[in-house]
Amino acid sequence: MPAAEPTAPARWRRLAGRVLTLLAGLLVLTVLVAPSGSPNPVALLRIPVEALVGVAVVLLLPPRPRRIAVVAGAVGLGALAVVKLIDAGFRLVLQRPYDTVSDWDFLVSAFRYLYQSAGPVAAAGWTALAIAAAGALAAATALATVRLSRAVVRHRRVVAPASGVLLAAWVACAVLSVQILPGVPVAAHTAYDQLDQVRAGLQDRRTFAAELAVDPWRDVPATKVLTALRGKDVIVAFIESYGRVAFDEPAVAARVEPVLADGERRLRAAGFDARSAYVTSPTVTGGSWLAHATLLSGLWVNTQQRYRMLLGSDRFTLGTAFRQAGWRTVGVMPGLTQPWPEGAVFGYDRIYAAADLGYRGPAYSFATIPDQYALAAFQRLERTARDRAPVMAEIPLTSSHAPWAPIPQLRDWNAVGDGSTFVAPAEPGGPAEIVLQRDRDRVLDDFGHALEYSLATLISYVETYGDENLVLVFLGDHQPAQVVTGDGAGRDVPITVVAQPDVLDRIAAWGWHDGLRPGADAPVWRMDAFRDHFLTAFSDARAPS
Repeated sequence: MPAAEPTAPARWRRLAGRVLTLLAGLLVLTVLVAPSGSPNPVALLRIPVEALVGVAVVLLLPPRPRRIAVVAGAVGLGALAVVKLIDAGFRLVLQRPYDTVSDWDFLVSAFRYLYQSAGPVAAAGWTALAIAAAGALAAATALATVRLSRAVVRHRRVVAPASGVLLAAWVACAVLSVQILPGVPVAAHTAYDQLDQVRAGLQDRRTFAAELAVDPWRDVPATKVLTALRGKDVIVAFIESYGRVAFDEPAVAARVEPVLADGERRLRAAGFDARSAYVTSPTVTGGSWLAHATLLSGLWVNTQQRYRMLLGSDRFTLGTAFRQAGWRTVGVMPGLTQPWPEGAVFGYDRIYAAADLGYRGPAYSFATIPDQYALAAFQRLERTARDRAPVMAEIPLTSSHAPWAPIPQLRDWNAVGDGSTFVAPAEPGGPAEIVLQRDRDRVLDDFGHALEYSLATLISYVETYGDENLVLVFLGDHQPAQVVTGDGAGRDVPITVVAQPDVLDRIAAWGWHDGLRPGADAPVWRMDAFRDHFLTAFSDARAPS
């Protein structure tokens, strides 16, 4: 008898099953072949070798081992999907790929960023949403993998020869280096790339350990180090997100350049001069601690793994050099909200966290403590005592941290007090994550205003409290987000030394530009080169090569 015609519900179920299988295949294919940072759908037209290996395993194994292999593969693909999702976020926000070996700390930092800038409720909500999305993606990918494995078994007569043809094509494309888009090979091997990244991370650990072990300055007698700065207070100030874009983007430069031009005039009237250049930061958009560590240690600290290794070492940092040479060394950290015992590697006698600064004023978005208050607190706590030792301080200034609104007003220094006289923002700043959704003209204006405030505050501090024994080094930690810089921006940040002319004579050989603003053709160093240049310029000895 002829087979009975399937009922309408059965036909719909069969159709729905085929659609689900098709969607499952599309999801798994996307996880396997979608190149990070490329939104072009043409990039999906690649051959993933992992899929071909998976098909072979499913076809060759008996039922029980096959089920175990499928479950293991499903879990692995689910994890890979989450890693790729995180990687997409890193490329969007930090403009670099996610490092599975060392970047877990950045996820914690992202939560703190949201907590400080958007509040605990919003931070908890967005975190829960992100975890739910990651879990849903992992589960969907795992279920899709299981569904596809069943389809492979059912249609083995078609799948087996088709897989053989695709494998031959993969080998040919791999040998000939065929690319479907520039930098996107047809022969895809995503899982191998992830494993290779882990291997590279382990290799970099050995490389950095070797770099940490060698430091000629560690053996130079303290009596011969920094002799040209004896008796002077030295401040190293990092201005959050103060990058080259401050001069390259006209809308930002229109706010920044007048502040610097006026600042040069005022500082010269007070007896100060300045030299400026650029240094290349190891990070962009975020991870300012990597820049701090790079400048102070003289090592290229561009990953969390390197940063953690540095914190566990006895590196001869700039802080260590000043302390051994007789300075009192301090870190004034208005953004530090938790214990940081490992910070001792930077050689500080005292670290002032946010809670140690006594601020009683209103919060300003991410930067709870205004830059002016941080500098006023440093002045009160460290520079007013009589018969004191000279002080060296690292001071990160955070008012120019995203989301760049609201920004406090610069006040009379005598009226700063405990901060309670600062005027509360008329409107709360938008949550930090909304910066990427704002109109770019507004973002540029907010960013320029924030830099204007930070630079004006620093200049005003030198003008108010500076004397012949003050030396200021200030620089950016990294470029701001891509919404400000646009595509293709580099990692250069301005750096300036402000001091009396006789001090600046020591760095004449550097070739830096006169004034607070580096010209377009100013020298560019890597940020890790600064420590050795600085120690050499102001010491009576050179480190043995």
